[in-house]
Amino acid sequence: MLNQELIKLLETKISSYRDVRERYAKHILSNKDLFLPLLKIAFEVNNKTSIRACWVLEFVLREKLEWIFPHLNYFVENISKIHFDSSTRPIAKICEFLAKDYTSKKETKIKKHLTKKHIDTIIETGFDWLISDQKVAVKVYTMESLFLFGKEKNWVHDELKLIIQQEIMNGSPAYKARGKRILKRLK
Repeated sequence: MLNQELIKLLETKISSYRDVRERYAKHILSNKDLFLPLLKIAFEVNNKTSIRACWVLEFVLREKLEWIFPHLNYFVENISKIHFDSSTRPIAKICEFLAKDYTSKKETKIKKHLTKKHIDTIIETGFDWLISDQKVAVKVYTMESLFLFGKEKNWVHDELKLIIQQEIMNGSPAYKARGKRILKRLK
């Protein structure tokens, strides 16, 4: 019953407007039982409803990142399968949330849940996104994630620097701005 209700909600009520995504994220946040079905729908990668699920998932995890912890294997194993542009952006943003929380100087719970294998998969997928034909937002969020995870694995910084230097001249203004900022932090 919950799944059908959630699918109907995603198909009929969710739009790309920020306030709509926030409103329905609050609905999920007030009913945690809807989180796992939302996550599963987000990774039904050939179903266009997955786009809307990803939009809401981003807003839910911005507030309750710890909800993903029991499902990190599932999340990380499936991020590379995302192929709709509108789904990749929120998934890249969630990867950035994970990277920021994991590399925080504060003691965070993610450090007990995110494994080296998870990080390696996020890094690998991030490099794939960075060198493929992705929208600029995906590349910007990915640059940040790779920079942060590169603090743990220094080879990542060398590769990231090389890719940014190669692509920065042809990049959009947003790509150039973030690329310059990351390059400065890499020095």
